[in-house]
Amino acid sequence: MAEQLAVLLTAEQIAARVRELGAQITRDYAGGDLVLVCVLKGSFVFAADLARAIDLPLRVDFLGVRSYEGSETTGVVQITQDLSRPIDHEHVVLVEDIVDTGLTVGHLIELLRTRGPASVRVCSLLHKPARARVDVRVDYVGFTVDDRFLVGYGLDFAERYRNLPHISVLAQGS
Repeated sequence: MAEQLAVLLTAEQIAARVRELGAQITRDYAGGDLVLVCVLKGSFVFAADLARAIDLPLRVDFLGVRSYEGSETTGVVQITQDLSRPIDHEHVVLVEDIVDTGLTVGHLIELLRTRGPASVRVCSLLHKPARARVDVRVDYVGFTVDDRFLVGYGLDFAERYRNLPHISVLAQGS
């Protein structure tokens, strides 16, 4: 089975939108203690670029989760790596590559809120509302996309394609 890629968002489109999101977060958190919580593995590329686009002192932490097998969600969120430091009294921006069903991000918001942060907001590069199974608020959205399987810029299929500088639609052929 061969896979075919069709570019949906170019590296230039992504870079411009990440700069806009960084500027918005900079305005919203001026004067506060900000922690970017990068959800591994998919959002590491986006989180790195976003952190450089935010003109504030901040720290970055990582939360590893697994909720997919291949291209399908299991509906179960498994924490594979926890935060390295407490987040109590700090403003947290949860950085996701994509919010589709809302199950993972909804679970993570609740988990983080139990740890006493000043606030928790979500920044997702991609939002796929057609697949929503739970209503979650995404405070900062890069792009709203249709229900297609996407790879690149951190998103993968079987751990492949994360290194692409753009986001592409993955079509599986014979």
